[in-house]
Amino acid sequence: MVDKVLLMEMIPNLIQLLQLPIIKDSRGNLTFIENNKHIPFEIKRIYYLYDVPGGAERGGHAHRELKQFIIAVSGSFDVVVYDGKFRQRFHLNRSYFGLYLPNMVWRELDNFSSGSVCLVLASELYDEKDYIRDITLFEKEVGQKL
Repeated sequence: MVDKVLLMEMIPNLIQLLQLPIIKDSRGNLTFIENNKHIPFEIKRIYYLYDVPGGAERGGHAHRELKQFIIAVSGSFDVVVYDGKFRQRFHLNRSYFGLYLPNMVWRELDNFSSGSVCLVLASELYDEKDYIRDITLFEKEVGQKL
């Protein structure tokens, strides 16, 4: 039986914590993700972070076009997001919840638990030109769009 998906209106350019479907079974649960149904984009790239040393940080950038969906498939970690005005911390620790990040959002990942695995679904293929790695430049670019 599939649990009811947490219904959240998909408003463009909003960061959202979304619950994914769960098929419960005594042998173990199963969660799945379908393009443009459970996440608001077509998946073009998947990658994951693991063996992150204690105290290390990842991210520290924004994307001009790319959208992401971040899941803690094992363990836990925090995602700090900044839209140019507000900063918010999300603690991810359940494999059936994911954080949707639209483009033009600064993100930092930290507080990784031992053995954690961070799965990232991306809307675009890797393109270094899409990255903004300087927060001052990000604030300037996002300020022009606000």
